[in-house]
Amino acid sequence: MPTTADFERMLRGAALRVTRPRLSVLHAVHAHPHADTDSIISAVRADLAEVSHQAVYDVLRALTTAGLVRRIQPLGSVARYEARVGDNHHHAVCRSCGAITDVDCAVGHAPCLSASDDHGFVIDEAEVIYWGLCPSCSSAPSS
Repeated sequence: MPTTADFERMLRGAALRVTRPRLSVLHAVHAHPHADTDSIISAVRADLAEVSHQAVYDVLRALTTAGLVRRIQPLGSVARYEARVGDNHHHAVCRSCGAITDVDCAVGHAPCLSASDDHGFVIDEAEVIYWGLCPSCSSAPSS
């Protein structure tokens, strides 16, 4: 887990002012991979009780725009945030409980997969979501 000094360097490196809400949100995203906004708000409020919902939304937007966090939204799910950025990894999502885990690149170099026909696009990223049952749900007895 990065330290507060690491988070401060990240913010400065992205030309963002270092503020308590930004530090707290960065910490929450690093501590809770794939957390939804409500979970991040709860984690931030444990540190900064006075922070508003809107402030957390604004910080998440700024951090995403700056490339410090990544926003993902699997079909049927609310937006979630993660600190793993810049490597074009993918995700596995449990159809039963909604658990999400990182999956490293499928094959080769980014964008990981080659399109059968790129239609003239210069492709620099592939988004792949694997769907199935997590180990807990797949071993649970059927009802």
